[in-house]
This record gives sequence, C-alpha cells and structure tokens, in this order.
Amino acid sequence: MTATTDTSTTDTFATVADWAEDLNRDTASWDARGEFPREKWKAIQRSGILAVPFDRRYGGRGHSLTETMRALEGLGHTCRDAGLSFSTSTQIVSVGLVLQAFGDEELKAAYLPGIISGELITAHAITEPGTGSDATGITTTARRDGDDYVLDGEKMFITNAPVADLILLYVRTGEPGPLGLSCFLVERDTPGLRIGEPLDKMGLRTSPLGAVTLDGVRVPAARRVGREGAGFLILDHIMKREILLSFSITLGEMAHRLDRCVRQAKTRTQFGQPIGAFQAVSHKVADMKIAVETARKWLYDTGAKVEAGEDASIDVAATKTVVSEANLRTALDAVQIFGGAGYLTGTGVEADVRNAVGGTIYSGTNEVQRNRIAALLGLRPTTSQGVRRD
Repeated sequence: MTATTDTSTTDTFATVADWAEDLNRDTASWDARGEFPREKWKAIQRSGILAVPFDRRYGGRGHSLTETMRALEGLGHTCRDAGLSFSTSTQIVSVGLVLQAFGDEELKAAYLPGIISGELITAHAITEPGTGSDATGITTTARRDGDDYVLDGEKMFITNAPVADLILLYVRTGEPGPLGLSCFLVERDTPGLRIGEPLDKMGLRTSPLGAVTLDGVRVPAARRVGREGAGFLILDHIMKREILLSFSITLGEMAHRLDRCVRQAKTRTQFGQPIGAFQAVSHKVADMKIAVETARKWLYDTGAKVEAGEDASIDVAATKTVVSEANLRTALDAVQIFGGAGYLTGTGVEADVRNAVGGTIYSGTNEVQRNRIAALLGLRPTTSQGVRRD
C-alpha cells in the first residue's frame, strides 16, 4: 500500500501489516530512549494511513469517520510502538480534521496536502499549566492589532510539540467562558514562539510531549481557523473525533494483547498442563475477550452516532472511560498471565501497562468524563467542562 493507492479501509486494516517490520523495529530501544522515531514516521507516511479521512482533492482518500476508526484499529493491532501510533492519531486529528471542517479554502490549500502526506507534523495546544481538563479556563490571550493578532501565554503537555511544524493554538480572544476562545494556526519558526525540550514520561515515550511558550507572537488574522469566539465549538467537534480515533488504536492494541495471552495460556505449562486449564487464568482471558468486544461495541456504536450527526455527548464520555479502563485492566492481567516474563521489558507486556495509564488521563481525565455524564443526566450543575488531550 502506498500513499497514492486508493484502497478501501478493509484493505488498509489488512495491509498495515505490510509495514509491521518497519514499524516494530527496535521498539524497546526507542522506548528506552524516549525518542521520536523519525525513520518509522516515514513508514507511517508510506502506508497512506494519514490520508484516510481527508478530501481527495488535497491528496486524501475521502473515507468516513467509522472507516478511519477501522483503519486506526488496524494500526493498533499491527504496531507495537504505541507512542508512534499515538502521534499518528494526533497528526490526523489535531490540525488536519480541524482545517477540513472549519478552515477557509486558502488555509486548506496551503496546509492540508503537507499534513496528509506527513511532511508537516502537527500538534494542537490546548492544555495550560493551571487549567488541566478545564478548557474554559484558558488564559493564553490573543489581542487584535490591525490585520494581526498578538498571542501571549504558555501551553503545557502538548503531544507532538517538540517535532511539530504546525501548531493549532486555542487562546482567549474574549471574556472568560466557552464563547471567548478562538483558534490560530502558527508555524514553528514564528518569532516569539518557543517550544520546549521533550518531557520524560512514563509511557507512550516515543510520542514527544512538550511545552509551548508564546511571547508577543504575531499571527495574521487570516491564520485564524473559524470565526472569532468559535474555539470551544471547534474543540467540542474535534475532541469527539480525537477520542474515537485514538481509542480505536487502543482497541487494536487490546485485541493484539488478547491474541498473545490466548497463545501464552495454551503453550505455557505449569504442573503438567497448560496454564489456560487453570480457572484463575482462563477467567482472566475470558474477561479480556469481553473487554475487547465491549470496547469495540462502544467505539463503533458511538462513532456511528457522531457520523450521523446525533447527540453523542454521553456516549463519547462513556466510550473514553470504558475503553481506557479496559485497556489498563487487561494490560495488568496480561502481566499476570505472562508471570515473571511479563515483568521484564523484553516481552513488551510491561510497556502496555505504562502506555495504558495515560489513556485514563489524556483527552479529558476519566473523572471529568464521569462528571460530564452526571451533569448531562441532571445530577450535577451543568458546566462547560472541557475535554482535551494532555
């Protein structure tokens, strides 16, 4: 499969495996160094997966949201470098889908081809040191000055920032609250924009995370994405897709883990029989199968609702919570099934645990997701609690 081949997403799911050798080479070494694997990024580019949801006139394949979810599920099943997969979903969502939905034609023509090809790496900067999951509390400002805006403030925990060529900034242009946010597209070399060194972290270590500082960054008004004050609406739109796409990768990873655990339970023997013959092990594997299928149903049912334009606010929050917690639980169970070998870095099982922890935090913590569900059920005061990626 190449970036110019028009394949169905079923083919994309199947033939992402063509790139398995490139994607999985020296995964443990890259993880240990906590370094973005640019040579593997080239395999992501060649695979064409970055093009799946985008309009054909910009070099995309024109597939739907649920078809893109299936393609990313295939990536999760094939690629053992979870950080690389996470950066891939960020690339698709952070700027590309925002431009496609809200950008004017000039911005689309200028940037979408490079985003779709992977030549331009992207990030979106939402989180700030003091705001966490509360996107309405953003304090970074954009002040209008003639034909420009001047941006000042600081962003933290921004995925892909250390390697990003383009950053979509969510900043305040009005009064506190959801109607005061706007979005601006800024190139890496813009004067006054400083990107910090990659932060060392527990998991997803090959997906670089960093801070972004804005000191009098002058941005033409033409680089505003959407109208002034539309930032929260854009954020709500894109976060639904971020959760569905990034956790589709998680589903693929969970399915791969299940396959490994079934093989381990059948082939490892203790006390003269396969460990899968013991109820303590077989029930863990059975629960893992239930978790995978439950995650799949939540993801694709919710994806279908979002695709149909239906209200899926509760569904998205529940999906994020269910899938992320199932991922962590099954990763811990896999360590037990693999025993001592699962505790060693060589099997990659312990890395699954480290990677899974992040899923309960990014894209809005699970505590915030439960708050949103409770509020939408009328159990809590209605707020504009944001969901975002750390």
